[in-house]
Amino acid sequence: MGMSYLKIIFTVIFSIAVIIEFLLGNFANGFIALVNFIDWTKRQKISSVDHILAALAVSRIALLWVMIINWYATLFSPDFYSLEVRIIFQIAWAVSNHFSIWLATSFSIFYLFKIANFSSLIFLRLKWRVKSIVLVILLGSLFFMVCHVVVVSIHEKVQTEVYEGNGTRKTKLRDILQLSNMTIFTLANFIPFGMSLTSFVLLIFSLWKHLKRMQLCDKGSQDPSTKVHIRAMQTVVSFLLFFAERVRLPLCQVIGILYPSIHSLMLIRGNKKLRQAFLSFLWQLKC
Repeated sequence: MGMSYLKIIFTVIFSIAVIIEFLLGNFANGFIALVNFIDWTKRQKISSVDHILAALAVSRIALLWVMIINWYATLFSPDFYSLEVRIIFQIAWAVSNHFSIWLATSFSIFYLFKIANFSSLIFLRLKWRVKSIVLVILLGSLFFMVCHVVVVSIHEKVQTEVYEGNGTRKTKLRDILQLSNMTIFTLANFIPFGMSLTSFVLLIFSLWKHLKRMQLCDKGSQDPSTKVHIRAMQTVVSFLLFFAERVRLPLCQVIGILYPSIHSLMLIRGNKKLRQAFLSFLWQLKC
């Protein structure tokens, strides 16, 4: 009895945490999407960075809804979780998670080329072509998404047949598909993580060079460029810290939903237009 009560208490605590993070994430990402949409309707144009931000916000709203429905179905309505529903959820999660990760990586790359200052000809050429580079990265990442969706769909069917005892010969196929799924998932996560980590390291190096120049010129360390570097690094490092998502265990599900919520709040804090719009929103609430 004691263990069952303890399990109920933990379930209630985790459920409350998940719901709070879900609401917070929807507010933050909805705010980002709305601000960029209003700005686009006023100016009839939108920058590449704002395009990525708006798409990232939409993908994270979708990801949050997939995760919260999956959480509810797993805990409170397991009968609802048929094979077809599991496949739909797996595909929806794979697609929304894919765009959430790769768009955040693209945003980190844009931050790097917009803020960092290097005299290298290679860096300057890449900076001039950053839009094309990001477009190629996003289009190339679709290969991983398609492979992941196909493998996940087949794996769920085969796993169900093996579990029900209808596919003894398919046990090896299930193991192969599971290995393929893990390989694709690892590559699809390791590559953007490596890109974001590289952007973070280069931003640190750029900031170090900038501070050295400031010291030589006898200027303070609180100039606008330094502040921009620090805000950019805070945004990128928050993405790196919450990068690893897992949806199997309750605690990991809480952390998984925390990532698209907290990082989006960091995006609002680090982006001048979003920060000003948020402060204006708070001021209107006070009035």
